[in-house]
Amino acid sequence: MNYHNITRDDMLNGDGLRVVLWVSGCEHHCKGCQNPVTWDPQDGVLFDREAEEEIFRELEKSYISGITFSGGDPLLPSNEPEITRLAKEIRHRFPKKTIWLYTGYTWEQVEEKEVVKDLDVLVDGTYVEELKNTQLHWRGSANQRVIDVQESLRTGQIILHDE
Repeated sequence: MNYHNITRDDMLNGDGLRVVLWVSGCEHHCKGCQNPVTWDPQDGVLFDREAEEEIFRELEKSYISGITFSGGDPLLPSNEPEITRLAKEIRHRFPKKTIWLYTGYTWEQVEEKEVVKDLDVLVDGTYVEELKNTQLHWRGSANQRVIDVQESLRTGQIILHDE
C-alpha cells in the first residue's frame, strides 16, 4: 500500500485532534474530488514500518483523539488488507483512541468486512458535487453518512454519529 501523507494535529477529519493517514488509490474518481492526486495506487510512497511508527508516536500523545484513514480510499481492495491490519493493531495498542475511516463505498457494501469491527466511525459514500454542502460536519456532500459503527453493528441498523 502506498500513501501520500500523514497529517498531525488535524481538526477537520473527525472529532478532536487527529492523525490522518492519506492512502493512495481510489476507483471512485468523484467529480469535484478534493484530493484527486491520491487516485493512482502507485503514487505516493510505500507505507512501511517507519511510517507506521510515525503514526504510533503521534497516537501516544495524550491530546490526540485518534486516527482517521482517508485518501484515496482506504477500502480500495489493494489497500484493505493493510488498513485492516493497521486498524487492528491501533485498536489493540491504543484502545482509548478512536478510529475513523472515509470511504466512497457505502455501509451496505462494507459492513461485513473485517476492518469494520475495529472502527468507531465510518463516513461512507462517494462525493457528489451536486449535493455539496459546506454546512455539513465531516463530510462534503449530503448523500454521505457519518455512521457510528459500533452502535450500528450492535443494533443491526445504521446509527448516525452525533454531529
